[in-house]
Amino acid sequence: MAKATKKQALGRGLSALLNNSSSDINSANDKNADKIVGSIIEIEMDLIDVNPFQPRSYFNEESLLELASSIRELGVIQPITIRKLEGNKFQLVSGERRFRASKLIGNTTIPAYIRIANDQEMLEMALVENIQRKDLDPIEVALSYQRLIEEIDLTQEEMSKRVGKKRSTISNYLRLLKLDPIIQTGMRDGFLTMGHGRALINVEKIEDQLDIYEKIIQQKLSVRQTEQLVKGLREDTITKPKKISNNTETPKFISQSLKTFSEYFGHKINIKLAGKDKGKIIIPFHSEEDFNRIKKLLQ
Repeated sequence: MAKATKKQALGRGLSALLNNSSSDINSANDKNADKIVGSIIEIEMDLIDVNPFQPRSYFNEESLLELASSIRELGVIQPITIRKLEGNKFQLVSGERRFRASKLIGNTTIPAYIRIANDQEMLEMALVENIQRKDLDPIEVALSYQRLIEEIDLTQEEMSKRVGKKRSTISNYLRLLKLDPIIQTGMRDGFLTMGHGRALINVEKIEDQLDIYEKIIQQKLSVRQTEQLVKGLREDTITKPKKISNNTETPKFISQSLKTFSEYFGHKINIKLAGKDKGKIIIPFHSEEDFNRIKKLLQ
């Protein structure tokens, strides 16, 4: 397969402007903005700082290696987008995966499109780009929507227009953030889908949510089965007599720590008492991958 042709170096005029601190750009009215903004240049990667507003903190290593292999063969087909900072420094607006993958194969330059953006626009563009990705988990999407509402001060209606999604879709994602953190972690790890999460939102008590979550994992329940389970729980009579437990009452020092343990391990942690201040901590796992994840947490 033919290699991508190497881009030409910057012309002296544009290169001089980019190196000049008097050419810093904050608006379209700034000096030389018309000569710099909209240009696509081959720029040294060492001059580019990553976007501090990037909401995505995890980049799949295998996916990056695949992209790096493609870039090695074909080059960067779609330029990254940057904005000019003071002097000869730039900041990434979008395209961090392409930027990271290019670094992996030792590239020292990358094609980049220069545009104008203030800090708020940087955050908004990063969040919108993040939402439009296809490989995001539902909680990542929900958190991006929440940041747009809180930090950009957008209404759900305004956000609907910005990201091209129905308002009801945005509302459904935001509701997922009401779920217990353990269940949110399960969604991020791929143990259950958004459909499962939407069903669990209708369960009022956190304890019941977590019980159903464990059943979903252990019994590999479908969304439909989960909805039926939730429906049955809601229809269950509230006057149903409670089981009288003969177990020793859980000491306060244990009950106060259970939620912390559960959130850390991403599962509902159980305690078996063998006396007033003795017992066992039981950490469940649901697959080899899940077991290895827990093992890493313990190391």
